[in-house]
Amino acid sequence: MGDNDNDTGDEHGTPLPGGPVRGSTTGRASMAALDLLGRRWILRLIWELGREPAGFRALQRRCDDMSSSVLDNRLRDLVDARIATRDQSGDYELTPLGTHLVEALDPLLAWSTTWAKELERD
Repeated sequence: MGDNDNDTGDEHGTPLPGGPVRGSTTGRASMAALDLLGRRWILRLIWELGREPAGFRALQRRCDDMSSSVLDNRLRDLVDARIATRDQSGDYELTPLGTHLVEALDPLLAWSTTWAKELERD
């Protein structure tokens, strides 16, 4: 584990605006978002849930069999941050806020495609 990556998510809890987060003692919203999104597996889980809701085991399989403890902690982070929720059947799904986050990440996905093409030219 490097650079305070906090694989379990338990050391400092879920990064939320208004409290200390990695890079900011005041918990500015932008820094809290970067701290949360920088946690290992978070973006992958958001991506997977953006495709379709899924239960714990399905998410674990879709995320290359990540450990149960890390998946549990990351899902807890997403629920605590109100990016994901559990539906009546127990599946995890994005909230409207989570769906808005996926839309906000679209320009980054477009940029990454341009970046990859640029690197292929070399």
